[in-house]
Amino acid sequence: MKRDGALKSIWQENIPEYQSINNWNKDEVYDVLIIGGGITGLTTAVLLQSEGKKCILAEAYNIGFGTTGGTTAHLNTILDASYDQIEKDFDEADAKLVARATREAIDLVEGLVTRYGIDCDFSYQPGYIYAETAEQSSRLDEIREAAIRAGVVASCSEHIPVPMGFKNACRFDMQAQLHATRYLHGLAKTFEAAGGILLQHCIVGNVENGQHFTADSALGNIKAQKLVYATHIPPGINLLHFRCAPYRSYACAFTLKTGEYPAGLIYDMNDPYNYFRTQTISGRQYVIAGGFDHKTGHETNTDQVFRELEAYLRKHFDIDSIDYKWSSQYFNSTDGLPYIGELPGEENIYVGTGYCGNGMTLGSLAAKMICEMITGHESKYGELFDPSRIKIVAGFADFVKENADVISKFIGMRFDYEQISALVELAPGDATLAEWEGHKVAMYKDENGRIHALDPVCPHAKCIVDWNSAEKSWDCPCHGSRFAPNGALLTGPARKGLTQVKWEDIEGD
Repeated sequence: MKRDGALKSIWQENIPEYQSINNWNKDEVYDVLIIGGGITGLTTAVLLQSEGKKCILAEAYNIGFGTTGGTTAHLNTILDASYDQIEKDFDEADAKLVARATREAIDLVEGLVTRYGIDCDFSYQPGYIYAETAEQSSRLDEIREAAIRAGVVASCSEHIPVPMGFKNACRFDMQAQLHATRYLHGLAKTFEAAGGILLQHCIVGNVENGQHFTADSALGNIKAQKLVYATHIPPGINLLHFRCAPYRSYACAFTLKTGEYPAGLIYDMNDPYNYFRTQTISGRQYVIAGGFDHKTGHETNTDQVFRELEAYLRKHFDIDSIDYKWSSQYFNSTDGLPYIGELPGEENIYVGTGYCGNGMTLGSLAAKMICEMITGHESKYGELFDPSRIKIVAGFADFVKENADVISKFIGMRFDYEQISALVELAPGDATLAEWEGHKVAMYKDENGRIHALDPVCPHAKCIVDWNSAEKSWDCPCHGSRFAPNGALLTGPARKGLTQVKWEDIEGD
């Protein structure tokens, strides 16, 4: 199984690419076209198909290729947006709705695992947040009290399962974890067993809306009455690109010399915070740890980020070996809550985005809500998570900050290039942004010494991409589109890859 980066995640170990079995009738107008084969798309497909809808799912590469294949697979009722912050930005009733919604999302996952016999190591786990300073300790008390008000089972804890010093700790019951890609494969099998059509290696381009939607894809036109974008953020240019900012998070999976592995989902209170859990893969236990998040495209030397993460982990754990390291992308919403529902300005087009790093939980919630909307049932969370919601207080400062940053990055990077002479110093596997007599070029030297030259302008919103040295990709710092070294599109919201530049184009021959 492949994913959208050069580094191998723990969820790819012993997981072959899923093989679709059902044949596609190109003449049929399906009830729903779902674009994206991650947690949101496949859960939506299973739920809608079980409700009697005829669904077709199109995945650009293989299922699990995107963020779900790079998750750390925490299922939690404690989100990045704390309940006291939700009370402040929304109100106490809304905080209770969020707690209820996340609880239902985890229950949904357990229900699907049980009902369809999905072998994915699902288990309930306690969650822990710990404070290392007096200031963090006071803040944690506020977080715990607000969580209790919202209906989350929380209590003080004198113990945490990781070897860190702490001043205060809180335990949250009934959190959960699972094996991400085995769960996805189980959902895919369930969807196809119910008659669903699953198309892999099927990039969807433009979508036209007439009597029905007609989607131009790599395998031909797909026709459907309704459309779901389960692509982490919808493609094209729309309001949600100004309300979501792309981030990358880094993860390692390692073994311990002691053989004593932490039980539970554990989080510190740093900014960005670090997180830990244990997973068994092929009979071997690993600690999965992550953190060191930053905005996509804002850290060229991503190898150094991994070195900093490893140094931090070795300081606290008696590590035997680090067997996996990888990074993954997520989108932060401006007010801390996801956007789930109809795409602003459109009818019969649905979306789930802005999961803020809580995609396994909120992607499952999005699937449940979208299924309710498509089948004519009113979602009790529809107004709270409406993608068209406008709250002047909630997230307004972050909205201004994130979009001001998009503008500054757009302008700044157009005039900040290494000289073309630096190309002779490129080692195999290295890349650089360069300028050749006024032509802006993204250059990559592959392992065979061949130079790949690309137009560095992202086709989505004309920002300039930056090189991700660890994952070997060109990443857009504005809206998160990512491209392979040869320019091929890895993840949207762009609909196509970077334009390849021929040497004769540069030289004017």
